[in-house]
Amino acid sequence: MTIRNYLCFFNENILEKYNSILDFKNNKSKTIITIGTFDGVHLGHKSILEKMKNATLENTYESIVLTFFPHPRMVLQQDSSIKLLNTIDEKGELLDKFGIDNLIIHPFDAAFSNLSAEEFVKEILVDKLNIHKIIIGHDHRFGKNRSADINDLITFGKKYDFEVEQISAKEIDEIAISSTKIRKALLEGNVKLANEYLGYPYFISGKVIEGKKIGRTIGFPTANILLSENYKLLPKNGVYIVSCEIKKVLHFGMMNIGKNPTLGDNEQTIEVHFFDIKEDIYNENLQIAFLGNIREEHKFNSITELQTQLEKDKAFSLDFIKNLK
Repeated sequence: MTIRNYLCFFNENILEKYNSILDFKNNKSKTIITIGTFDGVHLGHKSILEKMKNATLENTYESIVLTFFPHPRMVLQQDSSIKLLNTIDEKGELLDKFGIDNLIIHPFDAAFSNLSAEEFVKEILVDKLNIHKIIIGHDHRFGKNRSADINDLITFGKKYDFEVEQISAKEIDEIAISSTKIRKALLEGNVKLANEYLGYPYFISGKVIEGKKIGRTIGFPTANILLSENYKLLPKNGVYIVSCEIKKVLHFGMMNIGKNPTLGDNEQTIEVHFFDIKEDIYNENLQIAFLGNIREEHKFNSITELQTQLEKDKAFSLDFIKNLK
């Protein structure tokens, strides 16, 4: 995806978002449903989402993506260390682009995990969501202890009168993209590969807060970013080329993620030097896209050496950006 396409990526605004299955209401129209974490809403998800969109257009059904928060691993395995590619709000924006009608983010807790497979199908999919069809991966498992599989789902479909469409292993293998691979690429600092897997530039969301204001003393003032959610995955510490739309104007810059070792800091910070912004933008909520890598984090011998490198980083970034347009 080019940067110009990225500018209009979040413009559909047709999706309705619900924070619980209990909140969902429709006009009794039947629904096409898929279930999953959909972390990253990447190219590997595209087949399912396009099938859903086509099915709803053909039959005037409503589409539903049913997902859960917290991530099931956070609850069942008490794994608080897991980092996700999207916040809930970001996931909604991305699914909106695919033309999905409804996103339900149901609270995942111990009680919900103890529903039997048939209770989940009857009480949730049939009674609450008015299912006509489910489109799901061949390896999907559900119900207490993940005891039921696609064959059980097909059996329940016959019993409760809904269709089951499988995404085959061949179809999934041909895509060869997963959220795990994207996380790995980002943790290695390879945003180019991550963006290829995603089909759009990886981005973070956060508020501009006050920092130590050291950057302005060396000619590189920065906007310090506080992430909107602490479970959001950050790329590996280093320096990146980024873009951000502020008040409908696209700005480019370079971001440093790290501990500023040259300045002797110990806490990780996210700082962006925008090339063409002079005024303060404190308290602005920004979405910042990663376009490319510049270098890894490095401790320099002096502030002067750091300034020299920053000038090189800026020149490299401007040349990269020029080739985007």
